[in-house]
Amino acid sequence: MAGGAEREREEDFQRFLRRVDDVAELVQGLSSTDPAVSEKAVAETEKRLRSQETGEEEPSKTAVDRTVISTRASDVARAETVNADGFLAILEKDAKERAERRKRNEHFANALKEKGNDAFRKGDYALAVQRYTEGLAKVKDKQELYTNRAQAYLKMHEYEKAIVDCEWALKCSEKCVKAYFLMGKAHLALKHYSESRQCYEKILQIDPQKESLSKACRNKVDLEEKRAKDEERAMKEVQSGVLAALSVKELLQKLDSPDQNVLYYTGGIRLLTENVKDRTGQTLFRTNNGFSILKDNKVVRRGFCAERKSPAEVDLCVSLLLLWQAVCAGNEENQRFLLTQANVNAQLPKLLSSGVLEIQEETLALVSLYTENENGRRLLVRHQDLTEWPQVLMAFVNSTDARASRAMNILSDLAEDEGFKAQCRVTISLGVLPVFTQLLTSTKLVNQAALARCIGIVGNLCADAVVRRQMAESKECWQACVKLVDECFDVGTPKCKECLFAVLGLMINLLLESNGIIQNLAVDISGRCMSLLRDKDGRIVTRAIGVLSRVLPASSSAVEEVVKQGVVKKMIKFLKAGGEITSHYGIKTLSVCTRNNRQAQEDLVRSDKRFSVLLKLLDSENEMIVGNAAFCLGQCLVVPGAATSLLNSNVVMTLLKHAGGDATRTSVQENAAIALGKLCVAEPRHIFQLRKLNGLAILNSSMKYVHST
Repeated sequence: MAGGAEREREEDFQRFLRRVDDVAELVQGLSSTDPAVSEKAVAETEKRLRSQETGEEEPSKTAVDRTVISTRASDVARAETVNADGFLAILEKDAKERAERRKRNEHFANALKEKGNDAFRKGDYALAVQRYTEGLAKVKDKQELYTNRAQAYLKMHEYEKAIVDCEWALKCSEKCVKAYFLMGKAHLALKHYSESRQCYEKILQIDPQKESLSKACRNKVDLEEKRAKDEERAMKEVQSGVLAALSVKELLQKLDSPDQNVLYYTGGIRLLTENVKDRTGQTLFRTNNGFSILKDNKVVRRGFCAERKSPAEVDLCVSLLLLWQAVCAGNEENQRFLLTQANVNAQLPKLLSSGVLEIQEETLALVSLYTENENGRRLLVRHQDLTEWPQVLMAFVNSTDARASRAMNILSDLAEDEGFKAQCRVTISLGVLPVFTQLLTSTKLVNQAALARCIGIVGNLCADAVVRRQMAESKECWQACVKLVDECFDVGTPKCKECLFAVLGLMINLLLESNGIIQNLAVDISGRCMSLLRDKDGRIVTRAIGVLSRVLPASSSAVEEVVKQGVVKKMIKFLKAGGEITSHYGIKTLSVCTRNNRQAQEDLVRSDKRFSVLLKLLDSENEMIVGNAAFCLGQCLVVPGAATSLLNSNVVMTLLKHAGGDATRTSVQENAAIALGKLCVAEPRHIFQLRKLNGLAILNSSMKYVHST
């Protein structure tokens, strides 16, 4: 009987608390600034009061100590019988008290969180867990405390507890990326590969901008799962007595013998390389401490690290490089292990610069294993200081054999990595530029095929604004580019043509910058480009026009010189036959020349009869071409008779279409509107066509642009 009464009191008490929570929500709704929410709360309150008057509300069967809500029990008892205003006032007071308690507890919880964070930073993870736990005692639904405690549990290798805390964090905030990230790490540590992968996939679903993080984490899961399977398979082969597996293990044991001569170790390493034929051999090499050979064997270490190597030490070094190629090929875990070896990290750039043909070849081959895929590049950038690598690899342009090509392949692959670009920003001025400039001025002395690739790679690096700005501010670099143009134009061999093509592309990229050096060299650069317009190679002509389009805005003197040399007539010729890239550069060049040069305007009117070329360009799908064509047309309408020559064309309709909003770029709309206004000012008869097309409103709106020009 006593137990039943106790249960009944507990049930009654829970019902009472539910009613209190419901009414607290009503109070919050009544004070809402949203009319819809407020009206709904009023309606619900009136409904409850009516049910209370008729006795329909769920009764409390037993007396309950209501001091959990108010310090005055009589207030609670009276709340069920007083009028509506008094009832709501009591509940509002209770809600405020609850909010104040929550605020105080939040304050204590935040203070404890900061203490936990401080302990975590100091490496005292047990104390951090204690502080986070104390914070959760104050506020049980604080997501940050759960994720922070999970992070501390991870450091303490208590992975199951970390997972539980992450699950609680997700109950507090179902889209908590940090909770899924930490849970993924905990599952991975427990070898729950599928669950870990699901956590990282969930991150991508929650936030698509976290794609790189999600991908990197999933790659790590894949790698760890593959490593575990490899080790399990390797162990089975050893236990079952597979000869190749036993040979790897035995050879490593023999190489562990101390104080043998260099030839002994060289022979053993070559035998070991021959036995590492598959993934099992690679795994056994790693699990039997094969990578510690440099650290543990002073004879091998001394021979590998010697600055001036004897023939025997060269053989030893080459043997090691071949072994590492065998154990790292297609094996990301082994690649990572190798780069964590301090001596390897320090020696790789030295081996590349050693000047010993065999060592350089095998070092390049080893590095290529990393750079040929994204994960390998990421490993190399993370574990290796690459600040000197660009100039080291560029030096191979002086080689006439396959080393030059392989070095450029490596440099090209690295240039795709953002981390590598970040390192290049630091050394571009003092490290890379001097070497690169020297190569540009030595065209006839170097491997020209490799030089062309090198120039192209540097041009791609110039997509980075910091790298580009530093290069564009180098007078020596610009002078070297001009010298290369002169030398390659005079020689004209296919390899020289490739160098010329590459350096013009580099100059186009550098001319995205604007500075005094470019202004001073603009006449020389544009003069070279005018000469290149006679070249039979269309690729070179297109890039020469590209350089003109970007260098001419830097100097009015350069514009005057090229106009005197007939640039307008040449551009019209190329625009008649050229593709989209040529058209893009060509019309931009014309727009620069016709901006303020009356001779250029008159040349264009004479060369482009009835503006047939410009009208064709106005119908282009490329808005940049359309905008520049409209600009050129507007500039040339000041020439007597130019506007009249367009009377029987569809120019009004075309310009109206672009000015009226078909163009998405504002600058294109403005250029079309200005050209339309100038057309009607220069030849009023165009207004009749404009009126037929109901375009007078657009013309009126365009007049402000006309007057401003």
